[in-house]
Amino acid sequence: MDRLSETFAALADPTRRAILARLTAGETSVTELAQPFAMSLPAVSKHLKVLEKAGLVTRGREAQWRPVRLDAGPLKDADAWLEPYRRLWESRFDRLEAFLAETMAAEAEAGKKPAPGAATAKPEKSPKPAKSKTTAARKRRTRSPR
Repeated sequence: MDRLSETFAALADPTRRAILARLTAGETSVTELAQPFAMSLPAVSKHLKVLEKAGLVTRGREAQWRPVRLDAGPLKDADAWLEPYRRLWESRFDRLEAFLAETMAAEAEAGKKPAPGAATAKPEKSPKPAKSKTTAARKRRTRSPR
């Protein structure tokens, strides 16, 4: 697998992205990296091996301490690969914004719609029918925690 593919494969896992986010604050040990995660040290080490293989982290050895450091090189390569797509979408959004501005101006001139920012009276909404207590209770039971 090429380096760019390894980078994106490593970034596909939310735990590995969280590890990289923690490493933006500076180097740290595997034990410190593992603290916020509900997983064992060996599981965190496996994630670090994937990140290391992709070149996103390096592990050092300083006496008894084995620091893990972020290496932003592969992220820079991924960013360079994404840049043409970013420019494409930004250009499309700019054209859409210009089109919408022209359309709104034309509608305002035609009197179909007030100019943006003009005060308008909003129509009153009809009140919603009251829900039964059993429907509300059923929704609370089926709602999953996030």
